[in-house]
Amino acid sequence: KWKGLVIFHLLAGTMRFSELMRAVGNVTQRSLTKQLRELEDDGIVHRKVYPVVPPKVEYRLTDKGLKLTPVIEALHAWGQNPDHRR
Repeated sequence: KWKGLVIFHLLAGTMRFSELMRAVGNVTQRSLTKQLRELEDDGIVHRKVYPVVPPKVEYRLTDKGLKLTPVIEALHAWGQNPDHRR
């Protein structure tokens, strides 16, 4: 349910976990974590952990993930069209 939104927001560039939580909206931390892990396992998202306290984790799209840009943008445009909201 959330993967498309995660990919859409990561099109803008690297984001920290908390930024993704705010951007995606009404998603639980557990759900977002699960979705990000699955996207990472699929090679769509790269996760970088910095060895600092508190932990800092950033996510970005891989080259494979960036290839989804036209599809995600087309879905976004379709969703923004008021004729499709019936």
